[in-house]
Amino acid sequence: MAARGRERHWGAVRHAPDYGLLAVAAVLLVIGLIAVYSSSYALGYAQFGDPNFFIKRQTMAALVGVTGLVLAMQIDYHRLRRLSPLLMLGALLLLSAVLLPGIGVEQNGARRWIALGPLPPLQPSEFAKLAVIVYMAAWLAAKGQMVRDVALGVLPFVGMVGLVAALIVLEPDLGTALLVAAITALLFFVAGARLSHLLTLGATAAVATGVLVLVEGYRVDRLVAFARPQSDPSGIGFQTLQMLVALGSGGISGLGLGVSRQKFFYVPASHTDGVIAIIGEELGLIGVLVVLSLFALLLWRGVQIARRAPDAFGSLLAIGVVAWITIQLLVNVGGVTRSLPLTGVPLPLLSYGGSSLVMLLTAIGLLLSVSRYAAIGESAPARPLPRPTRTAAAGGSTR
Repeated sequence: MAARGRERHWGAVRHAPDYGLLAVAAVLLVIGLIAVYSSSYALGYAQFGDPNFFIKRQTMAALVGVTGLVLAMQIDYHRLRRLSPLLMLGALLLLSAVLLPGIGVEQNGARRWIALGPLPPLQPSEFAKLAVIVYMAAWLAAKGQMVRDVALGVLPFVGMVGLVAALIVLEPDLGTALLVAAITALLFFVAGARLSHLLTLGATAAVATGVLVLVEGYRVDRLVAFARPQSDPSGIGFQTLQMLVALGSGGISGLGLGVSRQKFFYVPASHTDGVIAIIGEELGLIGVLVVLSLFALLLWRGVQIARRAPDAFGSLLAIGVVAWITIQLLVNVGGVTRSLPLTGVPLPLLSYGGSSLVMLLTAIGLLLSVSRYAAIGESAPARPLPRPTRTAAAGGSTR
């Protein structure tokens, strides 16, 4: 009989979720809402006559996202294995629909959203990130050692990921496409893929990315803004330089919450891509380090959940969510600090964007669902990430 307060299910012990991870996520969510309001009220008043325009929408998205988190935390994550093909199909249909006239919403030359009547537009690529993580975790867990085979593992992997990435590139959104490719490549590696195969795929992706950059002038401009922003300080280098000015103005302790000057139309997208720059200006280096430390704690607890998961699917699902947050965090902060070219990738949980916030909170809910299970006979001690077994390779479950 299961111990009091626990329930045996799916060959594992069901217990309380990781409340530490939940608490860190809640703190980051609150910081994000404060940062969005502080960085957007001037823009909201100028564009819509309402200083609360952006924060009202972000708060609505946060409520929907918290609902998604609670529901995802309560479900048995094992059930997602059966649903993963439907999630993948739904993602492909939404990514295709966004390209259709009359359905997709075009803004600034990109068609990345679907109109929802009076509601804020939906961004299918954000749903696709979560759907691909769930699908690839289930697929890789079932494949086992076959992921090392070119015909049975590598080529199907390239086909599935390539189709999703191609649809996102057509929007166009190269940054998100590369993000999806990076997340799935990490999952492929953790599942046991050969390093030589990954290096080959990486080289191929680098060449393809170079071609896609060269055929679009605005992508070349982003590289120039990264390499030599001073060459055109009032043009293509403006955003990069102004974000650095914001970070530098904050110094060690910042100018004070709400006192940023750069958010008054100096930093483009101050409430989305550049929100960490406004945090740095208002709260200084100390504030930025606190935010990054919270992210580090969130990711560390996520890795521990992956190590304690009772099966390969749970481990891969948890690693996929951790990889999503980690890569997106590094790309955004790297762009703001001019360590990487700007790509338009938002800062997880902190940047304005309803679809991103809802999907990330739901993904954290799935991470918490995985945390509710530990192998029978264990009190959830940390252990190495499970490697797929030959039983899994034959199509059996690793649970």
